[in-house]
Amino acid sequence: QVQLVESGGGLVEPGGSLRLSCVVSVTSFMIDSMGWYRQAPGKQRELVAKFTSGSSISYGEAAKGRSTISRDDAENTMYLQINALIPEDTAVYYCNVVVRRRLFDNPIAYWGRGTLVTVSS
Repeated sequence: QVQLVESGGGLVEPGGSLRLSCVVSVTSFMIDSMGWYRQAPGKQRELVAKFTSGSSISYGEAAKGRSTISRDDAENTMYLQINALIPEDTAVYYCNVVVRRRLFDNPIAYWGRGTLVTVSS
């Protein structure tokens, strides 16, 4: 079973910062990757950052250089910090995990409901 619950979105002024949280609950699956994506109005969903192969991190072009992904395994929580926000960061931010039940099974992607971030003065 997989449950993802995001929080931390809202209205932020340009130049500000925010930290998103995702409580990740995964049972009976192996985790291939976990991370954050975003989807702006009228655009495709894009990678912000993700953990792969344990603690390796991959950043997408979205908010590159201004975002930091982190996790607290004791709290089953993943975070996304974004600094120097610009209006183009306005989007729904989604928590994602890719899991498989056994090593050679096909991977399955799960998504949270998303949290809206609006960057505006």
